Amino acid sequence: MKLKITVLFCLIITTVFNCKNEEHPLHLFILSGQSNMQGIPINKSFIPIIETTFGKKNVLVVKYAQDGKSIRQWDTNYKSTREELNLYDRLLNKIDAKIKNDSTQTVTFIWMQGESDAKKQLGDTYEKSLIHLYNRLSADLKKEDIHFILGRLNDFDMNNENFPHWTMIRDIQMKVASSHPKFDWVNTDDLNDGVNRNGTILNNDLHMSEKGYEILGKLFAEKAILVIENNQ
Repeated sequence: MKLKITVLFCLIITTVFNCKNEEHPLHLFILSGQSNMQGIPINKSFIPIIETTFGKKNVLVVKYAQDGKSIRQWDTNYKSTREELNLYDRLLNKIDAKIKNDSTQTVTFIWMQGESDAKKQLGDTYEKSLIHLYNRLSADLKKEDIHFILGRLNDFDMNNENFPHWTMIRDIQMKVASSHPKFDWVNTDDLNDGVNRNGTILNNDLHMSEKGYEILGKLFAEKAILVIENNQ
């Protein structure tokens, strides 16, 4: 009799747990990169759109960005010096703290970075690092083929005068974004004109305007929704 009660209890718990997952399928969104990702007001421009589509209870958002950092500091194949931060581990810790033991139906990785690598002429290794970052995140989250949205560098230095690998990295981002059905990219051109948060007028700037950051958050949200819906 005791065995029957135990089995029945396990069946009830399993059924309730499965129903909970069906009612509230979790969609995890990870936003990372450098300063142009940092500037996005996700509570104002990204999260409301995502929650409207999937439901507030079904959405988890993690954002971790550091200005002026190379992709090498997210690439675990690259041995950082003592002066450099291991940003990948910090990102992963924030993700683990957010999801805890919850299972996720979808994971979407949104990346806005590359300005630093363009300036430091690190374009030759950028594609390899970008793909390794994606693969490592997929493995660590135990989720194959996570969605991947890239913010392409804006039109700040199309002549490669001050950032010699600017157009090279733009091309790499588009190449990677077109390499898989679950990948895509967002056009950030013209988001760098206007006025920044300090009231400074921008004209084709390295960074986005205040309005540009709001638009970028919305573009990322809309693109993420499109990629998820197209791959169900």
